Amino acid sequence: MRTLSLLAIAVVFSTGCTSSPTTVDANFGQAVRRAQAQQTLDPDAPSRPRRPAGADGQAAKSSIDRYQKSFDAPPPPVNVLNIGIGSGTTGQ
Repeated sequence: MRTLSLLAIAVVFSTGCTSSPTTVDANFGQAVRRAQAQQTLDPDAPSRPRRPAGADGQAAKSSIDRYQKSFDAPPPPVNVLNIGIGSGTTGQ
């Protein structure tokens, strides 16, 4: 009797480990695709080559040179005026 009840319990618990086949709805993911389409300003933009607006070659080169020169010398230190902070006393 005990063996039969243990076998029944084992069968019940083992059915929880199996997965039943599920069918996916035909419209699964449609809401995400619709939201992406609504948030896309120009869907054909990746297929068209475009120049950067407002930058010709000479202006771009001078901005890159200016950026590179900014690393040559560190910026000057900023003077900070602290009044009443860190007076050195512990208050005892």
